[in-house]
Amino acid sequence: MPRDTEWMGQDLPTPLDLAIFADLLTPTLVVRIDAVRRNIARMCAATGSIDRLRVHIKSAKLRVVFDEFLAAGITHFKCATTREAAQLLAASEARGIAVDLLVAFPHRGPNLRRIEALARLHPRSRLSVLVETEDDIEGIEGDASMAAALGVFVDIDAGMNRTGIPSADAARIESVAKAAASRLRGLHFYEGHVHSGSFADRCSQAFPLYDELVTLVAKLEGSGLRIDEVVTSGTPSFMPALAHTGLTEQQHTVHRLSPGTLVYFDARSRECEELDYEFAAFVLTSVVSQPTSHVITVDAGSKAIAAEAGSPVAVAPAWPGLAARTPSEEHLPFDVVAGAAPARGERMLLVPRHVCPTVNLAEAACVVEERHGTSTVRIEAVSARAHEVVSPDGA
Repeated sequence: MPRDTEWMGQDLPTPLDLAIFADLLTPTLVVRIDAVRRNIARMCAATGSIDRLRVHIKSAKLRVVFDEFLAAGITHFKCATTREAAQLLAASEARGIAVDLLVAFPHRGPNLRRIEALARLHPRSRLSVLVETEDDIEGIEGDASMAAALGVFVDIDAGMNRTGIPSADAARIESVAKAAASRLRGLHFYEGHVHSGSFADRCSQAFPLYDELVTLVAKLEGSGLRIDEVVTSGTPSFMPALAHTGLTEQQHTVHRLSPGTLVYFDARSRECEELDYEFAAFVLTSVVSQPTSHVITVDAGSKAIAAEAGSPVAVAPAWPGLAARTPSEEHLPFDVVAGAAPARGERMLLVPRHVCPTVNLAEAACVVEERHGTSTVRIEAVSARAHEVVSPDGA
């Protein structure tokens, strides 16, 4: 039996009654908001202080989930797209809460102009962007002394070779940081390539990177710079970063962590044995065919469940004897490797392997809330999905 099916029965302490979805078409994104709340509480407890979280909202994407973050007291966030930024800022403005948002993607041209417009539209909140050259800083409009001025984080390449300045190039990092002058907020250090193996394996991969980061901060401060914040860590390196004492003990620098997936959790994150979170996002699907006695097919292909993170793209917690094959656009076949199989027309809840892009595929979600033993459902827009094409009027 595939490894991903061995643990499934342990992760749904309160199975949902599928009858509540009787009127829904499939495939449909389902979000358990009570589980979201508990996952947020777990994140806060893990760090020991809400102030150490800079939650990445790329996974959340629903206004109702943004509201849960804000209700929990979280005010530091990270995002990737201009739409995510706009939606979070609108949610915080509606609640009268000022937030600190890092747009952690190297936007250029009209995209950068859009972020600057959002900063002007929401002057109570604080926005920052990533830079990796002096030219990036010169390309930011506005006086750095203005209330709505964008701050900057120097983007450090921790070894992914994707964006940023290589961490070993301290001289270049120092040059860019000094060019940022009063705009400088800190360093962005994403070790996303540390994502496989046991907790001990990931610690052994990550700790030398953190040692280098701590040394870099000390060197920059020794040159007269003040590094107020370092931002690290998505979900797989979340607990390894918390276990590294050097990051915690920096004298002048706040270390913040930026997990995204933990709010919903997913099958890939469940492979990190130290993470005790609940599945909060599912894809409701229907069995549409049984081409052989050992294969069933559901209607949640790659247009409903992200397929870029490898196999299996999803697991079915209530059916541990099913193993997903490679999906096509509309179809996802499962091999029946043990036990009985669901009949045609039967519905199942699938846990995606990678929840973040799965949520992005849905225009709306069925939000389930448990109240006094009763499940209520409502439909909410996935308002922060996809990308903006033009800036809305006035923003």
